[in-house]
Amino acid sequence: MADLSLRRTRRRAVAACLLMLVGYFLVPVEADPNGLRLVLRSAGTLVLVAVVAFLVTGQVRRQLVRDQPTGRDADRALTRLAVALVAGLLAFALGDYVVANTRPGEFAGLRTRVDALYFALATLTTVGYGDVHAQGQIARVAVCAQMVFSIGVVATGASIVVKQMTRRSARR
Repeated sequence: MADLSLRRTRRRAVAACLLMLVGYFLVPVEADPNGLRLVLRSAGTLVLVAVVAFLVTGQVRRQLVRDQPTGRDADRALTRLAVALVAGLLAFALGDYVVANTRPGEFAGLRTRVDALYFALATLTTVGYGDVHAQGQIARVAVCAQMVFSIGVVATGASIVVKQMTRRSARR
């Protein structure tokens, strides 16, 4: 019964990640000549990034407390953390794409959503190939926030997920 519940939780997590990925590619972010709509869209993107950052930070914080959940609750908590980390990656990729799309010249080599996702993942993993990079001041501020978030929250969260999953595998 526990294995069935864990499999269901994991399937839901994979489905949530796939839905977020589809949403990432479908959300409208084209440049808008209407200044008010452009400001509202940009503000909406910033709010989305902030909300996702808050949620991911909360999930990481919950994993760091002494009274960690056990059993199925621990599996659910780790799954939620993994989904939140994917959400964080996609939120920053979307933010990068919005900046690149609304202010040409802010990023070199970032023209598509795939480019933005690639850049966000390269930044998150600190690989930084250099083919896509921030050129303008707004892009550099956004990338600085992304790097701080990546180091402080995502790296910690990913470390927790890997450590807990390894620990669980060793017990079984």
